[in-house]
Amino acid sequence: MSRIDESRDFIPVRIAVLTVSDTRQSEDDRSGDTLVERLEAAGHTLAARAILRDEREAIAGKLREWCESPEIDVVISTGGTGLTGRDVTVEAHRDVYEKEIDAFGTLFTLLSYDKIGTSAVQSRATGGVANGTYLFALPGSPSACRDAWDGILAPQLDYRHRPCNFVEIFPRLSEHQRRK
Repeated sequence: MSRIDESRDFIPVRIAVLTVSDTRQSEDDRSGDTLVERLEAAGHTLAARAILRDEREAIAGKLREWCESPEIDVVISTGGTGLTGRDVTVEAHRDVYEKEIDAFGTLFTLLSYDKIGTSAVQSRATGGVANGTYLFALPGSPSACRDAWDGILAPQLDYRHRPCNFVEIFPRLSEHQRRK
């Protein structure tokens, strides 16, 4: 079973938060606020924050920009993961991914099912890696952001988490780029 190994030091991660919405502004971005509150309470650093409209190219562009930044380790987006015609966040993420973390969406669905039953089928939460940066797309509700953070991201972004975690493999995410 997973656990925190207190013999290891905590390593803060630099996280960018992207809210995707046609209607939200910084004053009423409850999902973004939820993520920022949780990541800071965990000891991580908010590296950047933005709100973009549901436009695939703009979302993918921001993800690529943040993946190029040496000041950002992880990008978490919230919003635009549903089934409507304007929900294009998942497609934008997949435009950027080098590798998809398939089990992230599966695990998120399992966590959601425990709370909202079969409505969990409507979420397309996803995770992946690009240019040595982790990318996660979460639904746009504060509850979904809490569930994803508390149930998946908080432990996986904690270097002390055992038996394994995302932080300890940061150095290896870009090893394919070093090979010639």
